[in-house]
Amino acid sequence: MTELTTANSNQIYRIGIDVGGTNTDAALLDSNLHCVHKVKVHTTTDVNEGIVEAVRLLLQESGVNGSDIRYAMLGTTHCTNAIVERKHLGRVGLIRIGAPATTAVPPLAGWDPSLRAVIGPHSYIASGGYEYDGRTIANLDEEEIAELCRRMSGEVDAVAVCGVFAPVNREQEKRVGEIVREVLGSDMPVTYSSEIGSIGLLERENASVLNAALLQVIAGVVRGFKEALDGFGIHAQLYICQNDGTLMKSEYALRYPILTIACGPTNSIRGAAHLSGLSDALVVDIGGTTTDIGVLVQGFPRQSSAAVEIGGIRTNFRMPDILSIGLGGGTIVRLDDAGSVTVGPDSVGYELMTRGLIFGGDTMTTTDVAVKLGRAVWPGTNADTVDEAACGKADAVMQQSLEDAIDRMKTSADPVDVILVGGGSLLVPETLAGASRIIRPDNYDAANAIGAALGEVSGESERIYSLDDWSYDDVIRDAKESAINEATAAGANPETVQIVSVEDIPIAYLPGNALLVKVKAAGKL
Repeated sequence: MTELTTANSNQIYRIGIDVGGTNTDAALLDSNLHCVHKVKVHTTTDVNEGIVEAVRLLLQESGVNGSDIRYAMLGTTHCTNAIVERKHLGRVGLIRIGAPATTAVPPLAGWDPSLRAVIGPHSYIASGGYEYDGRTIANLDEEEIAELCRRMSGEVDAVAVCGVFAPVNREQEKRVGEIVREVLGSDMPVTYSSEIGSIGLLERENASVLNAALLQVIAGVVRGFKEALDGFGIHAQLYICQNDGTLMKSEYALRYPILTIACGPTNSIRGAAHLSGLSDALVVDIGGTTTDIGVLVQGFPRQSSAAVEIGGIRTNFRMPDILSIGLGGGTIVRLDDAGSVTVGPDSVGYELMTRGLIFGGDTMTTTDVAVKLGRAVWPGTNADTVDEAACGKADAVMQQSLEDAIDRMKTSADPVDVILVGGGSLLVPETLAGASRIIRPDNYDAANAIGAALGEVSGESERIYSLDDWSYDDVIRDAKESAINEATAAGANPETVQIVSVEDIPIAYLPGNALLVKVKAAGKL
C-alpha cells in the first residue's frame, strides 16, 4: 500500500477502478493527480461485489470522506466477457442500407452460430447506400424500412443501422433510425454504424451489431457502479474508460459500450506514462494471468491499423495495438522427467496464494521462481521447497518470451525504454535485450487504476474527402472541428480540448483525389 497522506476536507478526490480477470484495482487520486492510496482485491464472479469491496477498503484505509470524491472512473471487462461468454447480450435487429450493391455477402457472414443465435434472426438488406464521396447509389424505400421494423416488433432489444459509406454521408442512416423509432417506439435504442466503425462495410456492420447487443450490459454496469458508490455516500460524476486510454461520461458510454473493449491494457499504458513521466516508450503490463505489451506514443496508446477480432467476430472500430502473451504472476511452471521446463500459458490466477509453492501449495508458479531467485520478497512465505535449478531454467524461458514479445512490438532495431507495471512485474530482471532502460515507477502495481482516474476525454473523426470538392486546408479544418465536437460530447471541457494527432492517407483506388483523414482530440474533464 502507498503511504497515506492526511485526508484534507478541502481536497477534491477522484477514484479510478480497473476490473481485470484476476484482480480489481482501485486508486484514490487528489486534485494534483497524486496517488493518495491504492488497494487490490480479487475479482469476484459478480464483478460488482469486487468493486464494492475495493471502494470500501479504499475509503476505510485512506480516511477520505466519500463526499469529497467528485469523479469516479471505471475500466471494466464486462463487455468483453459478455461477447466471449455469449451471456447477457441483447437481441438485435440489423438493417443494412445497401441493395442492390451489397447483396452478394449476407449480414453476419462468418459469425459463430452460437453468437448468431443470441443476436436473433432479424438481419435485412434494404435499398440505399452512397458512393465514397457521398453521392447516392440508390434511394431509400421508406415503406420497405417500415415493413422490416414491423417484422422485428417485439423480438429485438435494439436496432443496428449500417449504410454503404455511411461515415461519409449519414443522412440515410439517420432517416432509417427515425423510421425505426416511429414504428418500434421512441425508446428503441438505435446504433448507427457511422458513429462506430471505419469505412469497410462488413467489419463496421459487425461492430455496430455488437455495440447494439451490449447496450443492456453497459446499462447494468453503470447502474451497479452508481449503486456501489451511493452506498458509500459518494455522489460523483461517473466516467467509463475507453480503449484509447481516455474517458467518456457514463451517459455517452450507454450509447457506445463497444468502446470499452480492451480498455484495461490502455489504462495501464496511460498510468505508466503518468507515473514515469515518459511520453514515448514500450509499456509491459504483467498481471496474474497475462502480459500485455503496448506502445506509448505522445502519451497515448498506439492504435491498431488492422481489423480486430472480438469473440471471433471481425470488426474495424478503433482498438489499441496490444500484444498479449500467457505470462503472469500466477503462470504455472512444469518440470518434466527429462528435466525440461515449460512456462504456461495457463495460470492459477487468483488462487496463487493457496496453490503456489511458497504459500504451502502444490503448484509451481512464476512467483515461486521470482522469490526463489531473490528477485522479489514476499513476507511470511517459504521458498525452501522450490527447486532452484528448475527456477533458473524457467527464468530463462520467461526472459526469452518477454524479449521476443518486446521485439515484435518495436518499429526499429534500436533499444527502447521499457516501463514495467502491474503486480507481476516483479518477474522481470534488471536488464532485457532490446531495452535501453527498464523503469519500474512508484505505484507500478496500480498503474491500471491510476490510468483509469487520470481524466482525459477524447473524440475522433475519420472520414473520406474528395479533394476535387474541398481544398486540403478546409478538409483538415473540418476533420479537426468534428473531432473536437466528439470530445466535447464525450465530456471534455471545450476550453481544454487539443488536437492529439492528425493522419491523412491518399486512397489511390478511389477516383476524385480521395483522402482518408483521421483526427483525434482530447481534453480535461
